Amino acid sequence: MNAITNELLRTISDFRGKFEGAFNIRENGECAGRQSSKNIKIESKKDAPGLVIHINPYTKGERVYIPACVTHSGIDDLVYNDFYVGEGADVVIVAGCGVHADGEEEARHNGIHRFFLEKDAHIIYEEKHIATGSGSGLKRIDPVTDIVLAEGACMEMDTVQLRGVDSTVRKTTAKLGPRAKLLVRERIMTDGNERAETDFVVDMDGEDSKADLISRSVARGHSYQEFRSCIHGRQRCTGHSECDAILMDNGIVMAMPSLEASNIDASLIHEAAIGKIAGEQIMKLRTLGLTEEEAEERIMQGFLK
Repeated sequence: MNAITNELLRTISDFRGKFEGAFNIRENGECAGRQSSKNIKIESKKDAPGLVIHINPYTKGERVYIPACVTHSGIDDLVYNDFYVGEGADVVIVAGCGVHADGEEEARHNGIHRFFLEKDAHIIYEEKHIATGSGSGLKRIDPVTDIVLAEGACMEMDTVQLRGVDSTVRKTTAKLGPRAKLLVRERIMTDGNERAETDFVVDMDGEDSKADLISRSVARGHSYQEFRSCIHGRQRCTGHSECDAILMDNGIVMAMPSLEASNIDASLIHEAAIGKIAGEQIMKLRTLGLTEEEAEERIMQGFLK
């Protein structure tokens, strides 16, 4: 792996020279390192670029790392990763992405991840995105996530876009079986002329299923953000969608949450709030010795935490 990859890995997956347990490191469209464990098997797909990851039933306390890095301009990386999580398993999956552009051509990573969780399986899915480099080429990250949750399965998604990504379109679809749960926490920061779009579609097909989608974002400079979500309640279920955004400078945010209930016992709620940082918050921090800029930064860090 080159030095840029090492630096990106540190940020997106807390890499410190090695990973413990199962991992696959993708660098510029190629495998830069792979290891399976006793309970987690990682193999190359036979019909497309990407991986097939099998997690044995009742696997507990293990972590799987599948970070991907693009380290120079002129690369358009596309990968398909499929996760099969056995009944009763409980694991953490870390799947960050870093893109570095050093020239005039675009640098892009597009990861298409599919998750199939069996009965009562539980995963925490962590995904950090960052872009670096002084090249004039666009830095793009466009993740697609498809989720199928069997009876009693639970998936917790924690996704963060740190900085520097010129363009991102994030699409997530999910189908929930009986008693299945999907919990999403999304945090996005944009600046300059960056653009970020989020699109969630959740089909609650199982009785007593639950979905909780929460997005928090900050739009600075002349950046643009768009949040769309649609929760379909087709059985007795509980669904909640929330979008909170802070506007700074000349940022623009559009929030379009929607709900569709086709069962009398579906309970669906959506919320959206967009506004600037309250003046009294800044004033309070300034009385503690912070400058206005430091106060704003502190408030944003707390908001996106």
